[in-house]
Amino acid sequence: MDDTATDSGESGSARTARPTLVAVARAAGVAPSTASLAFSGSGPVSEETRARVLAAAASLGYDGPDPRARSLRRGRSGVIGVVMDERLSDAFRDPVNVLTLDGIAEVAGEAGASLLLVRSPLDDERGAGPLVDAPMDAVVLVGCNVRVDPAVAVLRRRGIPVVAIEADDIEGAVPIQLDNREGSRRASAFLRDLGHESVTVVTLPVDAKRQRGPISAERFAAGTAFTTMERLRGVRGVFPDAVAIEAGGSSVEEGRAAGAALFGPGGSRPTAVVAQSDLLAVGVISAALEAGLRVPEDVSVVGFDGIQVDDSLFHRSPIRQLTTLVQPFVQKGQAAARAALAMLEGAAPTPASFRSELRIGDTTAPPRA
Repeated sequence: MDDTATDSGESGSARTARPTLVAVARAAGVAPSTASLAFSGSGPVSEETRARVLAAAASLGYDGPDPRARSLRRGRSGVIGVVMDERLSDAFRDPVNVLTLDGIAEVAGEAGASLLLVRSPLDDERGAGPLVDAPMDAVVLVGCNVRVDPAVAVLRRRGIPVVAIEADDIEGAVPIQLDNREGSRRASAFLRDLGHESVTVVTLPVDAKRQRGPISAERFAAGTAFTTMERLRGVRGVFPDAVAIEAGGSSVEEGRAAGAALFGPGGSRPTAVVAQSDLLAVGVISAALEAGLRVPEDVSVVGFDGIQVDDSLFHRSPIRQLTTLVQPFVQKGQAAARAALAMLEGAAPTPASFRSELRIGDTTAPPRA
């Protein structure tokens, strides 16, 4: 079929087929190989020839080589899959996930790769879902834990390289780690040095059940969420008897619910709270203020992440900045994408380990005498 062939629709009207590179080459008076080089921007093609090819392409409405054909020739899809260990509708409420994805997208985009957001394996009763047949060259797991082992096994059988951000050891996966335990230990030591002894931890979910309430010894022992458990172990390295309250996710609403239990009637009212995310910390502070407490005079609060917090949430207090552990979420994403791309090129990927930094804000102070 030549470049001017048409299809007939139900109405009988003609519809012009997608113009081809051959048609562009013919219109520009060059060989198809020369036209291809003109579009790629490489090879010995003069500026005059390149301009002639691009002008011919513009007149024909040709936008460039069909990426599907290019993928078939290379034996690749040109896609990096990103799997998050929660439903996407929940994942994108957390700025940390969005900023990590920004880092992945930045490096992948510069290399000409696209991203495919894959729903969590937990959304599929088989535990794998689209990982079985989705067109991907590599996969980045974001915050996944041991529950994705069956999905990783599927990827391994497909020969797809895997990079894991903040996950337990996964055989064959390149690790991108953050000092969750050590960072939480440093924040706890800071509170101890201020004089705090009664400290409670408001945690992220410890497993897929996403229960709310105190974490028993049995539930702690069975916890599978890597980041949650590492951060909790860090606090208990300084305060071995610290009470832990599980939230149902990383959100202001979940933090407020946990804080209401702590500061409401019958609550334990600790002098300090270590929240495992800044969103949870904001919710805890809101609950403390609603209970008539002052932050940090009556209760100190430490977060984790270092995201930009909306000042309006603190409108009833002079608080302007959380005391928190600032993590390099964008850099984590960039390192993950670079590792994935290296494996695709047959190079040795570089694991990475990042350090959080304790930033002292307005939400911590010595306990009242």
